[in-house]
Amino acid sequence: MGAVITTPEIAAAFDNGMEFFSTFGGSTAACAAALATLEVVEEEGLQRNAAEVGARLLAGLTRLMERHPIIGDVRGAGLFLGVELVRDRATREPAPVQASYVANRMKDFGVLIGTDGPFHNVLKIRPPLCFEPRNADFLLEMLDLALGEDGARQVLSAD
Repeated sequence: MGAVITTPEIAAAFDNGMEFFSTFGGSTAACAAALATLEVVEEEGLQRNAAEVGARLLAGLTRLMERHPIIGDVRGAGLFLGVELVRDRATREPAPVQASYVANRMKDFGVLIGTDGPFHNVLKIRPPLCFEPRNADFLLEMLDLALGEDGARQVLSAD
């Protein structure tokens, strides 16, 4: 289930003769699954949890930025966050090789994150809505380790 909320001007741009059709859109099974999902989100306070744990994670990532010069920016909202890795903060030169290295090291530590962005230098963090403070702390600890280990520093400083 999905919805799009936009301005009339943007909506008019889609009025180009192309038509969207979904065979299963609005089926009773899809609606029942969507309703059950919304009930769990409400009953378990998952939206509030995402805001609270996301704020904790964002604050921790910002602290890591102070320790690791390769972090050029930290951004996001809730549990959808990005950590931009750069070779130089002044020039904002992307660090895609280093981002790939860190993402793979995180996998070794049991944390799944990906890379994204036009230069593939942004660590994309998007955990499930049930992510807990202890999970955020573990992610931060492992990211600090990945960015600070001897092997990472060699790759992070390599051309």
